[in-house]
Amino acid sequence: MSDTSELPGYRWVIVTASALSLALAMGTMVNGLSAFVVPLEELHGWERGDISLINVAGLLGMAFGGLFMGRNADRFGTRPVVLTGSIVLALCFLATSLASSLWHYYLLMFVAGFFGAAAIFPPLMAALGNWFPVGAGLAIGIASAGQALGQGFVPFLSSYLILWFGVNGAFAAIGAAMLLVLVPLAMLMRPPPRLSLAAQSAHASHGNTYLPPRTVMIFMSFAIVLCCTCMSVPLMHLVPLIQGCGFAPDQAGSVLFSMLLVAIAGRVFFGKLADYIGALPAYMTATAWMTLLVYGFVKLESLGMFYGYAVVYGFGYAGVMTGVLVTIAALTHPSKRGTVMGVVTMFGWFGHANGGYLGGWLYDLTTSYSQAYALAAISGLLNLVIVATLYMKTRQAGGKLASA
Repeated sequence: MSDTSELPGYRWVIVTASALSLALAMGTMVNGLSAFVVPLEELHGWERGDISLINVAGLLGMAFGGLFMGRNADRFGTRPVVLTGSIVLALCFLATSLASSLWHYYLLMFVAGFFGAAAIFPPLMAALGNWFPVGAGLAIGIASAGQALGQGFVPFLSSYLILWFGVNGAFAAIGAAMLLVLVPLAMLMRPPPRLSLAAQSAHASHGNTYLPPRTVMIFMSFAIVLCCTCMSVPLMHLVPLIQGCGFAPDQAGSVLFSMLLVAIAGRVFFGKLADYIGALPAYMTATAWMTLLVYGFVKLESLGMFYGYAVVYGFGYAGVMTGVLVTIAALTHPSKRGTVMGVVTMFGWFGHANGGYLGGWLYDLTTSYSQAYALAAISGLLNLVIVATLYMKTRQAGGKLASA
């Protein structure tokens, strides 16, 4: 009997498994720990700033770990790397249920990010591009939407787990869930069928031209720092901006939740758009959408206007990360895709930290969010310039190939 990975429909098993894995793993590591801030403060009496560094430790681990885990996936295959990362991530959360000092949390979350989540995100995203030599946009958009769903659902569920089992019990429950869910999903990973000459021709006919990995890494690393700086300002500072207009914390939080909810559809839409118009044009469209609208938040006054504006902004902003991932898949040869994905996403996490910090620093300096959101718009504009330059470079490379 032939390997199931040879079946044409098996690539959608890869998409589904990737979406579910990213929902749990990245939903927990990116912002799932937000549900633990107040409970840990009440349990141990620690400062919220110190508690927030637990999440920072995890993000730093993910950033630096991606440098190695993407490369390992290129060398050893997706399944062993993702399986190892799933087990490490689960064990770290189980161990966290026994933690009693802040440094325990810092260390365990850094390890969970470096050897766990970093071994899941870049390899899975690279694998999706390998399974879909043509039409990867929709597949990556669906998997990315899974992450967006997890970022909304995991903190919500965690708050109930803390209510039912306490802080330590909640960490243990999440760790157990990771073992039960992530490990079987990792076992579903398979190498894609060998790329045929027809598939390679179809890839080129869709306007995609492989560039040297170093070129893709340099351009996309600069681009992702800027686009993540832009998007992280409203992600971190939209709620306090709305509260500063006189609205209650739950009202401000519901605006952000609405924005993230519609972002699920935006990630899928822009992934499909990339299949129609090309990865870089779709990425530029989403970036232009986000850049043109981001500063408008500081001009709003009523809660209804915030809701409506956040929904429109969220649909377009969501396409930016999908655009980044699809562009890497389109421009990088499969043999180097994991390495490039790991390096570029590392700079993405740096961009998220940069925008979040600078947004708060500028507010402290000026007692207004105008400068922070202006910085976001300028970052988006610079990102557009870099991506447009990369687009011209791909057109030139494609012309040379056609001439040859």
